[in-house]
Amino acid sequence: MIQYKYIAALVFSLFIAGDIVAQKDDISPERKQAIDSLALEKVRDLSKYISIIGNKKTPFLEANRVMDRAEELFAPDSEMGVSSLNRKEVSYYKVRKYFERLMALNYDRVTISWYNIHYISDLERQPDGRYVGVVTIYQRFEGTSDDGLKYKDTTKKDITIYVERKKTQIQGRIIEFWDVLLGDIRVTETSA
Repeated sequence: MIQYKYIAALVFSLFIAGDIVAQKDDISPERKQAIDSLALEKVRDLSKYISIIGNKKTPFLEANRVMDRAEELFAPDSEMGVSSLNRKEVSYYKVRKYFERLMALNYDRVTISWYNIHYISDLERQPDGRYVGVVTIYQRFEGTSDDGLKYKDTTKKDITIYVERKKTQIQGRIIEFWDVLLGDIRVTETSA
């Protein structure tokens, strides 16, 4: 299901840029700026959703609702990486499984924050017409338990961004637009 908040933001941004209907497969500089803003907004939304899901005070039904919303940000079959200072290998899980594992962590308090969010690669056109880019974030994780268990780390992650043409109907008119979906989230570094 497409989130109308994002469509409205993108359509508005394209309207401001004077380019509501996409006529070509090329991305104009104005459209690219709108797409970049939308991609970063979706990454920030994911950060908020992860904080809510991981928070032990979030009621179960609310966490499930937020998981549904967070899943809508992703392309099908996307995976999220999980690392630890206690092991060398990185484990990858489908998005929903990642959220379920996050909610079930064995801590009494979990704090997750993302910072230093920025593009590390420009959008590159793919043979199928989509554009792909990468956004890098740093995630600070802290988990504590009442019995004294404490763990914290900082993880650098690369988020694949997919930009593809879509259509929607607004007041009886078919509008073509570029939409942004998040893809795999790869762990590139974990430190204390």
